[in-house]
Amino acid sequence: MRNRAFPGLITALVLLAVGGASAPPRAVFVASYAWSIPHERFGGFSGLEITGDGDDFITISDSAAIWSGRLVRDPSGAMIDVRAEGPVLPKSWRGRPLRPPMDDAEGLALGPDGTLHVAFETENRINHYADGGRRWLGEDWPPEFQHLKLNAGIEALAVAPDGALFALPEEYGEENTPIPVFRLKDGAVSVPFRLRRDPRWRPVGADFGPDGRLYLLERDFWPLLGFKSRLRRITLSGDRVVQDEVLFQTTAGVHDNLEGIAVWRDPGGAIRVTMISDDNFLPFQRTEFVDYRIEE
Repeated sequence: MRNRAFPGLITALVLLAVGGASAPPRAVFVASYAWSIPHERFGGFSGLEITGDGDDFITISDSAAIWSGRLVRDPSGAMIDVRAEGPVLPKSWRGRPLRPPMDDAEGLALGPDGTLHVAFETENRINHYADGGRRWLGEDWPPEFQHLKLNAGIEALAVAPDGALFALPEEYGEENTPIPVFRLKDGAVSVPFRLRRDPRWRPVGADFGPDGRLYLLERDFWPLLGFKSRLRRITLSGDRVVQDEVLFQTTAGVHDNLEGIAVWRDPGGAIRVTMISDDNFLPFQRTEFVDYRIEE
């Protein structure tokens, strides 16, 4: 296992990225940690969940390989090691391993009862598993998902405080078309609200924080330069968006291709955002965990 921490370098790059903004940043960089395991199924991570006090994690790749483990942190809360086990390879309802194109997992959400919900694009659906992905429970194929663009379907998945699942596609309609937020609850599918879409930015991950707000991770890609990352915080009142804030936005190349996001509260009471990158199984990209802290 080869791991490297880059807190100083990344902090400087993030400060450069946000220093010219008209408003002070609301999310402060804590640390980044490069993670690597010599295993053929390692990489391509697109979904993330954090449990406990920010130490335990579960992540899934876009070939539907589930890894879980522990993030080792120093006294300041910065990641200094990753201890993981896996992969768990979830199966279909037939009890068979998932194969392309059925294995294109993009979103991950952990229910309060321990159910693991996995969103797949290409064949747009949501599968439900117990025992960390080892036991198939069911799956949903909403008709509303079936008209989504090829390779730009359901990308982000989150469990709301009331237990409903919220799912967002990577693209929808034209570039400035608001993104529908699908809600799945009690067997029904609805679109309670839509979110503003800015040119070039695409939703790639979502999570409800301990404050009840929806946190949305977005990505923008610049050829030769790399990926930009942006975090939005959505405050809801019922089915109405009452506030939509950008908490941070980087320039290209600060982080790798961040896709998975988990929001949690640390022992000091601060809300933290941990993200993981999808290296697309390419040698010139990297898998990294990235931590930010929300400051009001």
